[in-house]
Amino acid sequence: MAKILVVDDDAAVRTTLEQILEDAGYDVVTARDGVRGMSAFSNAQPDVIVMDIVMPEQNGIDTIVEMRKAAPDAKIIAISGGARVGNIDVLKIAKHLGAAAVIAKPFDPSELLSCVAQCLNTAPGHRP
Repeated sequence: MAKILVVDDDAAVRTTLEQILEDAGYDVVTARDGVRGMSAFSNAQPDVIVMDIVMPEQNGIDTIVEMRKAAPDAKIIAISGGARVGNIDVLKIAKHLGAAAVIAKPFDPSELLSCVAQCLNTAPGHRP
């Protein structure tokens, strides 16, 4: 079973992502910010990471950079409800830093599952 790490500071979004992924048959680990996300990343060794960008403690951009240093082949899907911080497009930056995919909130669950399947090189709907 593929393991997915979800890092998002919004508890409702984190729970929703966890439910969508678990219903699709994935093993899910969650963290509420980048600092805890890095710890979970090291401990859980996930197959895919779903990373919010705008978070307290350590934002998603810094966390992506740190994860890519630790594991250059990490499969990261960046998500953000505030696709811009000031005049900076944070999802574009995440993609430039190596995110395999970027998704703007609100998102369609099928879009998320399709991105996860692409990261895992499996067909959408395929049970992991």
